[in-house]
Amino acid sequence: MSTPDPAREERHRKRMQRHKALVDEKIAMATDDRGIMLVLTGNGKGKSSSAFGMVARALGHGMRVAVVQFIKGSFSTGEETFFRRFPEVDYQVMGDGFTWDTQDQEQDKRTARRAWEQVKLYLADPAIDLLVLDELNIVLKLGLLPLDEVLDALIERPTRQHLVVTGRAAPKELIEIADTVTEMRPIKHAFDAGVQAQKGIEL
Repeated sequence: MSTPDPAREERHRKRMQRHKALVDEKIAMATDDRGIMLVLTGNGKGKSSSAFGMVARALGHGMRVAVVQFIKGSFSTGEETFFRRFPEVDYQVMGDGFTWDTQDQEQDKRTARRAWEQVKLYLADPAIDLLVLDELNIVLKLGLLPLDEVLDALIERPTRQHLVVTGRAAPKELIEIADTVTEMRPIKHAFDAGVQAQKGIEL
């Protein structure tokens, strides 16, 4: 066990005091109370996982949640199975699976449009506190929905409605209107080493 160093402890205390003062100042300046738009993008794992963590957090606060999954749909996931247990969650799986499996762009466009029509209902409903649009970025990247139409609808949503958009390759126009943007960067992934997708981790 090391011997306490009073001088070092005093330096640490002063650093923490300065840090606390800066944090307190930022908190005092954060007076805007409204719904925010979050974009989770990048090639790394964790985008949807983060979104569903926010769904759990919202439920803890008694909030109403809606989820629309654009690409996923050809297989069941743990998050779908879990969150369908909650009457406060309206969970819509509206994809046909990965586009490299469908190999039919017109079908993909029809599927994306059907999902988007459902999204528009949620975007017009102030009773929905949190809306998750899972893999919408992929839909926009592939041009399956008109970008301007989507951006306009997201901007015009109810003032207090929170929105989370996930998927790789978020368009710069979406990033510009978002309040919070996080890019997941891959360092290593088990799949690259030949490990198949695991229940509770990817599924």
